[in-house]
Amino acid sequence: MAIKKRAISVDQMLRIKFPIMNFEGEFKASFGCPQLGGSWLIYGNSGNGKTSLAMQLSKYLTNFGVVLYNSYEEGVSMSFQNTVIRNNMKDVGKRFLILDGEELEDLRQRLKKRRSPDIIIIDSVQHSKITKEQYKELKNEFANKLFIYISHARGKLPKGEVADFIRYDSDLKIRVEGFRAFVDGRLNNAEGKYFDIYPTKSKTYWNDL
Repeated sequence: MAIKKRAISVDQMLRIKFPIMNFEGEFKASFGCPQLGGSWLIYGNSGNGKTSLAMQLSKYLTNFGVVLYNSYEEGVSMSFQNTVIRNNMKDVGKRFLILDGEELEDLRQRLKKRRSPDIIIIDSVQHSKITKEQYKELKNEFANKLFIYISHARGKLPKGEVADFIRYDSDLKIRVEGFRAFVDGRLNNAEGKYFDIYPTKSKTYWNDL
């Protein structure tokens, strides 16, 4: 059986420069300074702030690349439009793009093009009907891009086998409850702080006024 990838030495490994996103402020405190690449998973029960968190992250991530939001669940709808307005996404111009639930194979072809988006948000795992194999293919083929998946939850865990597989494989696992995000995974320079999506609502929910 042929070896597909050559082995590298410790010196070669240490010389590799990985693209790091130098987060600041509250984003750094919660998410650290993550690598631009790999995958993240945002998950939580309905009505707890997943989409709002994804939009806030999208806006901040435009500082580091073009963000493409593939909206399978809401599509291009009035509710999604209201989320865009509420987060003042017009401020970032063409660095934030929206797709109306584009099929995964069409998305794959789009990402092969020159100057394709750097960060892709898939909302949601369940509505996109992505499989484990498709997830692995996207991650391996576009290793220099960051994929952020949004998932429903059952209790405190992602809902479904595929979403649970993505959680285990993801660099960052972001659980949302009560308008607060709890981040776990391969953190770099994070301070271990939760991220308040809506501080007033989260403080009321967690009774820490």
